Amino acid sequence: MNRSFLLRIPFQRLRVILLGILFLNMMPAKAQNRPETKAPLSLLQQKFVDLRFGMFIHFNIPTFENADWPDPEARASDFNPKKLDCRQWAKAARSANMTYGCLTTKHHSGFCIWDTKTTGYNVMNSPLKRDVVKEYVKAFRDEGLKVMLYYSILDTHHRLRPNSIQPRHIDMVKKQITELLTHYGPIEALIIDGWDAPWSRISYDDIPFDVIYKLVKSLQPNCLLMDLNGAKYPAEGLYYTDIKTYEMGAGQRISAETNKMPALACLPLQGSWFWKTDFPANPVRDVNKLIDEVLIPLNKASCNFILNVAPNRDGLFDDNALTALKQIGQQWKNDGPVAPIAETGPPVISHNLAKRAPANSSWSDDSNIMDFGNDDNFGSSWLSNPAVKKPWFEVSLKPGQQFNTIVLFENDPHIRRYKLEYHDPSGWKTLFEGENLNRFKINRFKAVKGDKVRIDIESYNDRPTISEIGIYNNPL
Repeated sequence: MNRSFLLRIPFQRLRVILLGILFLNMMPAKAQNRPETKAPLSLLQQKFVDLRFGMFIHFNIPTFENADWPDPEARASDFNPKKLDCRQWAKAARSANMTYGCLTTKHHSGFCIWDTKTTGYNVMNSPLKRDVVKEYVKAFRDEGLKVMLYYSILDTHHRLRPNSIQPRHIDMVKKQITELLTHYGPIEALIIDGWDAPWSRISYDDIPFDVIYKLVKSLQPNCLLMDLNGAKYPAEGLYYTDIKTYEMGAGQRISAETNKMPALACLPLQGSWFWKTDFPANPVRDVNKLIDEVLIPLNKASCNFILNVAPNRDGLFDDNALTALKQIGQQWKNDGPVAPIAETGPPVISHNLAKRAPANSSWSDDSNIMDFGNDDNFGSSWLSNPAVKKPWFEVSLKPGQQFNTIVLFENDPHIRRYKLEYHDPSGWKTLFEGENLNRFKINRFKAVKGDKVRIDIESYNDRPTISEIGIYNNPL
């Protein structure tokens, strides 16, 4: 600043200017509206799997109801952890050589354990009257641990459930996620549950996935978004998540031999996700098996393992859980970054235009007709009749529909060479022609508009099948 200019300014005014400059220099970057630099997705994925091992913390209204899915009308006054100490959780995570934590900010019954302005059903209206999320993020950061958050789309208290979703529900979800991603500093990942799962039955159309995904990235560009419904989709494809997810307790298993995707797998240390009255007296999982049969093999398969530890009704970990975590830390050391992972490309986040759209095909095999090729079920398939020598499959779209990605998936990869075409008012045009032997065949291209998509199967090893076709106007 020019010195002569400063000399001409009255002292009181000069004092205000200098204090303002000092204040701006002391403000964090975000407060000065400096946009966060967006890192490549591949780098964020690599950093995530490099973390190797973290702590899931299921702590919410179910803790006080002895049920993972309590009465949706359970009183806020039931939430009363009289000795809550998030520092104990963080120190316990550190004792196990974990690198991060993830807390259930809101589970399926809709109780929010942060100071939300979206609903009165929250921790500030409980006897605790303290923002648990705030205390958790501080405690974990003080221990040098990364911070992640869990959030449930399914919300039985607020009637955000199948066949009942209204625009106000979408608005609530957006406002709650905005609070979580603006009030608590950098969040490494937002893990979402209760979305497009068989037991929740809330689709990515009911609560539009692309809208929520874009919101998360606008608030924190480097926050990974994970949806826990990974089991529905092929292991090779990145559908509706930045990281493949596996809930091992529900029978979802990652292949340690063949996995090439950045992944997350989870298990509870105790008998279930939320604390139960018999936890202090019951043994926890065997530490040796957790290390040798779960943690180490998963890390070798580009998979980060998150172990759930449930605080009790005082807001503390039981002694048997603390002992197990210390034993893990004594027997397992975090060796840092894992092997480099392969590029995945951007995830599919938009609506599948082919889902249950009118389909047609060459002659099918018995009942395995064309409708099974786009029924949103990867377990069913269209199967070509053995008499057909040049099989084809076609999907009709609304006139002028825009799209830029087509995905073909075969449970058994028989298709070798194929041609993709789309139809517009001027006729058929080729999008791709070539060979692809993978089960998961993703085709990205500059956006086009058309009313039909057709696959001409030119060569194959055995009778061609299509388990699912996806047509998307996906951000590239």
